Amino acid sequence: MAVGLTQPDTLLPVRGFRLASCASGIKASGDSDLVLLVADEGTQTAAVFTKNAYCAAPVLIAKAHLDQATCRALLINSGNANAGTGQRGEEDALLLCQQVADGLGLSKRQIMPFSTGVIGEPLPVPVMQNGVEQLLPVLSEDSWLNAATAIMTTDTVAKGVSVQCTIDNEVVTLTGISKGSGMIHPDMATMLAFVATDAAVDPYSMQQFIKPLSDESFNSISVDGDTSTNDAFVVMASGVANNRLLSPSHPEWDVFTEALRSVALHLAHSIIRDGEGATRFIEIQVKGGASVQDCKQVGFTVAHSPLVKTAFFAGDPNLGRILAAVGRSKIEGLDMQGVSLFIGDLAVVEHGEPSALYNEQDAASIMSLEDVVIQIDLGMGVEQACIWTTDLSYDYVKINAEYRS
Repeated sequence: MAVGLTQPDTLLPVRGFRLASCASGIKASGDSDLVLLVADEGTQTAAVFTKNAYCAAPVLIAKAHLDQATCRALLINSGNANAGTGQRGEEDALLLCQQVADGLGLSKRQIMPFSTGVIGEPLPVPVMQNGVEQLLPVLSEDSWLNAATAIMTTDTVAKGVSVQCTIDNEVVTLTGISKGSGMIHPDMATMLAFVATDAAVDPYSMQQFIKPLSDESFNSISVDGDTSTNDAFVVMASGVANNRLLSPSHPEWDVFTEALRSVALHLAHSIIRDGEGATRFIEIQVKGGASVQDCKQVGFTVAHSPLVKTAFFAGDPNLGRILAAVGRSKIEGLDMQGVSLFIGDLAVVEHGEPSALYNEQDAASIMSLEDVVIQIDLGMGVEQACIWTTDLSYDYVKINAEYRS
């Protein structure tokens, strides 16, 4: 059960984009597993991808195609990652790209493939080809929620959000979907996330913006410390809205980027709230660092500690585990006598000394909440960062032990 997260009732259509999804037969469950997203001519695309050296065939092809041509369509499948499949995996993905291109009258280089699911198994190409044939004639603007469902693997709820803002007196829409529940640890943008907008956006400015945006959203979440082979974060702008081209020189650039930031953060937080076996949504606020990187390093060391995560699952205020994680974070110049720790608003340690205000019963009550905030002040500077993670439950082990069964 997701922590404080429910499926959206609806997702807004975005002018310039059509989608369709189906159950092609990749998943033994018979659930939907294939999505085709088609964008109008003139759409601009920006993306960031996994840095895992064992990256999947679709990642290699999507990166190459993005460099070679203007993207016009995404083909996304769940249930099979097409990773660890060698040359055959690339050939299979290219074959499907060609089929989509032929059906749309495009070049295969204008198609970007994405896959998620079991690693090391070849794509079931014939059933996917049949699926593509089903999708081509039923593309619709109003199919975002179905698409969000079709890209799920161990997710328990479809993840998506729509936001609107006004640019040059024109209403601009942004709709995004994401999937991810396990194998979540940042190394660009975690798992799969796709955002579409009808705004007209300068492509260079959009690409430059989503890199730091992924750092503060998808690159700041972790369920289990495992980085996927298939991670991708894609933003597409059709330009159908009648606004002047957005770039940092546009007076309402910040309006647009704040809307995009809110979408990215919602999708990233949704992945954590639906973390495999999660019963807690944990926000780790680290401040007083000499650098943002130091703050993130401390935050991730705490987030990846099995002892910290299991303590939160039990609601056990064994808070020395957090301090131990801070102490082994290996940031230069750390002096634990300058460190302060709060659980919620409850002081645990202040400037290296146990707080006179600390009460274990109060700490246990805070740790039993679904949403918990850990505040760590390093006392070393003025920089800060925020990391989001989950607890570690019995169900996480069960889900992953039985994933291929």
